[in-house]
Amino acid sequence: MDLNRVQMFAQVVEQGSFTKAAKALGITKATVSRKIAELEADAGVQLLFRTTRALKLTEAGANYYNRVHHILSELQNAEDQLSASQQTITGHLKIICPIELGQLYFGQILARFLNAYPQITIDAELTNRKVDVIGEGVDFLFQITEKRNEALQTYALLNTPKVLMASPKYLAKHGTPQIPEDLSQHQCIRLSTPYVDNSWSLFNGEKWVTFEPKSRLETNNITLVREAAIEGLGIATVPMIIASEAIENGSLVTVLQDYPMKQNLITISMPKRVYLPRKYRVFTEFLYKNLFQNWHEQVIDVPDFICRPE
Repeated sequence: MDLNRVQMFAQVVEQGSFTKAAKALGITKATVSRKIAELEADAGVQLLFRTTRALKLTEAGANYYNRVHHILSELQNAEDQLSASQQTITGHLKIICPIELGQLYFGQILARFLNAYPQITIDAELTNRKVDVIGEGVDFLFQITEKRNEALQTYALLNTPKVLMASPKYLAKHGTPQIPEDLSQHQCIRLSTPYVDNSWSLFNGEKWVTFEPKSRLETNNITLVREAAIEGLGIATVPMIIASEAIENGSLVTVLQDYPMKQNLITISMPKRVYLPRKYRVFTEFLYKNLFQNWHEQVIDVPDFICRPE
């Protein structure tokens, strides 16, 4: 039995196309198509209906997928169990995190981790795009988001308080808003990401009020938002973890402090597994050690295998 063909077939079903399956597996579309055709020829039965727009399982294909999906899951569990028992910790990790977090914090953390575990390698991608963790073979996904991803094993690490802020020169020229409704008279800078609502929600003491700020600049990069605000382009909402230095040196000042905004979360997500590979465990332990050193009481979720320090 060619398990590679079985895995390719399962990926085609789960990804919904030969192209996406090939990308997830890191091989060519032609290879996937040829291997599925060989599988069908050897079995003497059609597994997939192919159209120009979509793929659909035949009845035989659906029955076959249900059986092999379970078998492949068990094989993955067996591999994870073997990995969890190894003495020398080896392997490769694919990590994706927002650009700003990566630039500010992860370079130092990843370098220290790799020095501590010389048999591990890491591919770290900094991006604000939407990520398919399972389809792309991602081991750890860090996000700044409004909610947890229930489809993955997700832990909320920290809250990231958002605050409205602007440069002193912008406020001197355009005035300082006193109530949320004043924002409609101001130029704003908007952040646009796949995981965070573009609107601004503030609590006025009685209820949450939501605004769609008018803007001449919209971007998916929070550092660009911060720098444009420092230059006086308008009012922006920036997490304090990104804006703290600008606030301290006076480049930005907070506005509408009496009207708190909804917070976002910094989360870490990984595929759900019965057995946690040792490379997952040691990376998670190393990460939390750093979190506890810097934000002890502010850390939200802690995995069962990690003890929160007193």
